[in-house]
Amino acid sequence: MAGVKIPSTLPYDKTSAASIFDYSKGLLDKTLRDFVWDGYEVKSGKGGLGQMVENIYFFLETNSNPASDFSEAGLELKCTPLKKGKNEKYLIKERLSCSMINYCEVVHEDFEHSHFFLKCQLMLILFYLHQANINKLDLKYIFSVLWQLPEKDLLIIRHDYEVIIDKIKKGKAHELSEGDTMYLGACRKGQKGDSMMEQPYSEIGAPRRAFSLKMAYMRTILEYVQSSGKNAVSNVPSIKSELVESKSLLEHSFEDIILERFSPYLKMDYNTIAKKKNIDLSNNPKSKFSMISNAIVASEKCPNVNRSEEFIKAGLTMKTIRVQANGIIKEAMSFENIDYIEISECDEWLDSRLYELFSSRFMFVVYKEQNTGKEDYILDNVFFWTMPQDDLDFAEIYWKDIREKVLSNHISEAYWWKASDKKKFHVRPKAQKATDLAPTIDGKGAKKFCYWFNNDYVREIVENYQSK
Repeated sequence: MAGVKIPSTLPYDKTSAASIFDYSKGLLDKTLRDFVWDGYEVKSGKGGLGQMVENIYFFLETNSNPASDFSEAGLELKCTPLKKGKNEKYLIKERLSCSMINYCEVVHEDFEHSHFFLKCQLMLILFYLHQANINKLDLKYIFSVLWQLPEKDLLIIRHDYEVIIDKIKKGKAHELSEGDTMYLGACRKGQKGDSMMEQPYSEIGAPRRAFSLKMAYMRTILEYVQSSGKNAVSNVPSIKSELVESKSLLEHSFEDIILERFSPYLKMDYNTIAKKKNIDLSNNPKSKFSMISNAIVASEKCPNVNRSEEFIKAGLTMKTIRVQANGIIKEAMSFENIDYIEISECDEWLDSRLYELFSSRFMFVVYKEQNTGKEDYILDNVFFWTMPQDDLDFAEIYWKDIREKVLSNHISEAYWWKASDKKKFHVRPKAQKATDLAPTIDGKGAKKFCYWFNNDYVREIVENYQSK
């Protein structure tokens, strides 16, 4: 029998999200093959797995109804893959795609009536272990969580939604980027070369995109599930120090609130700011500009804003930049070490860790020297930034070059892009012990190298912002 075999009595209450969630636990540590009947046709495509879980385990017929999957309980079912990292730790493999963006329709929907909001306020998320080239029936399910988007997160997501819609209304759907927003992204769907979609206020075609919860946000969900156990139900409390309260987000965007905190200190020299914020610079700490910037943003709430609740969930990063009096930026900008295992196993740019890093949003805090060699830096500017698509396209070439070198075991200074090549990005180590090795796919390990922005690329970013 190829259709759905619906029992006379469902093993859960279809009007109760709690009942559906409790029933979902019976799939954990099992595969769909444990429940499938003879003659069931395996579904193809990425969305096929969700349909199979609906059919085989929950006895739901596949349909194109815009309502949530368990409409009587107001609950949407989502299946999302995990992968195993170092020490067999479970990691998020990809962002969670929520609903396709129809550019011509979404411009007529407010947030509360949007397809995303109506379907995804409350979700049953099933995490399964991704395994390449395996029948979908044999994938194992690891965690289940009943996830209600917290009120504060919804306020940030609502602003994200409005940012995306505003860009579409300006005829710029083709310029959308996941870095435009914090928690809710407009992620690319399909492959390069796919036909473009029509957008309402421009004749330029736009790539297919979907509303999605970003990988950084999904990591916080996974972190909650792992810390709470497989029986957890959640409208999740803050898991890190928060920078902004919900009531503030009712009137202002997160970015506007943060920028306003810097406003009283603009054009003030860093020593004066340090005194006002009770920061001891007597030992001339190397991280003094980061310490000052953190103090302005978070006061005593969080010693490192990059580890705050909002920054973690958004994948947002604060970076300080020092501009010399002659306009030159002496230092390049470093990022994390290259994960050789990840880059070996990931063959899609859009799924790569580097794409996530470079397509994320940044907050740049700029200090400018007033007199050459005097170290008299003032707080000159603060702005949020997203890498332009042209630069992201070039970053893909950078990533492919790194991946080729890693796969061919050419992991050394002799092979990487160098800063002197003037290619915006380069590879080199951070200051560390030369004996430190990072794992490689062959098990031998290799010297640690990390991703960098060239200093002239950082200067280009600052000057482009100032010219606006």
